[in-house]
Amino acid sequence: MFGRFTKNIKPHVEAELAIARIANNNGDSVLAFKHLENAHVLGQESTYFHVKVHFLMLCWAIKEHDLRELLGQVFRVVGAATKTAFGFIPSGNTGGSNVSPFKVMPISLKHENHITRAKTGL
Repeated sequence: MFGRFTKNIKPHVEAELAIARIANNNGDSVLAFKHLENAHVLGQESTYFHVKVHFLMLCWAIKEHDLRELLGQVFRVVGAATKTAFGFIPSGNTGGSNVSPFKVMPISLKHENHITRAKTGL
């Protein structure tokens, strides 16, 4: 069902999502969203994780009553579901509505290493 990249990047994306859940449960919505952004950077080349993270960002926006983020995430969920498989993703983009969904952004060395290893299977 999942491609090699999705299988290989899964532990790193899931680790960021777990930290986001903990932060959210502790009432730290800013930290929770930061880790959702990290999960987005790591998983955006996987349609599964790209859509999942945008959906979780949408849930975050609902919980926070953030209409701008909610509307942005509706747009991004559709884009992730329909464009990722074709490679239409801006590298390093953090996925929040505070940045253009088309903006290429720098990737931290840590995340770049995880992504490279996930692609090569090393």
